[in-house]
Amino acid sequence: MAMFRLQGSKVLAVEMTGDAVKAKNGSMVAYDGQMSFKKLTGGGEGLRGMVTRRLTGEQMTVMEVKGHGTCWFADRASEINLVGLQGDKLYVESSNLLVTDAGLRTGTTFTGLRGASQGNGLFTTTVEGHGQAAIMSDGPAVVLRVSPQYPLIVDPGAYIAHQGDVRQSFQSGVTFRTLFGEGGGEAFQIRFEGDGLVYVQPSERNTIAGDL
Repeated sequence: MAMFRLQGSKVLAVEMTGDAVKAKNGSMVAYDGQMSFKKLTGGGEGLRGMVTRRLTGEQMTVMEVKGHGTCWFADRASEINLVGLQGDKLYVESSNLLVTDAGLRTGTTFTGLRGASQGNGLFTTTVEGHGQAAIMSDGPAVVLRVSPQYPLIVDPGAYIAHQGDVRQSFQSGVTFRTLFGEGGGEAFQIRFEGDGLVYVQPSERNTIAGDL
């Protein structure tokens, strides 16, 4: 299995000894040793993944990197966060996914209105299995715990990913910025209940929720 190692907070070094990883197309910034690169149409998810992404207009071009040596990845100076999976599933916005172990299964899942609020279609990316994934954030990500006693409310523009036994729903109401008379007037929030983790970033992406 490839070894993931952060160099600083914005560059990921992946050491491979014949292993392979899947990475966001164009995110490789340097490598040493012997490496091969192959574009995976549809994110390597098969026909269903290709169809759902075409229907939703969500773009996720992935490449497979395989070989012996070290490959470095980065994307627009984004902060990189490592997530270890032990047979569980990670839900992540496709634009925030940088690199995964090749053995991890990627796919798409229906997320309803929450996906629509972000302008990324009605599907989000899933990563499942045993291995590591690297996700990106605009600024240092914060990992927040959701417990049965304490549901978590998140602004749609700040959401990156979540994992664990977590249920999500989309609820109307003012967001934090509009509560104080700032921002674009987004009128929806994401509510997480259950037991798990939610990853948020300190900078909000543009969403269309304010127009709904």
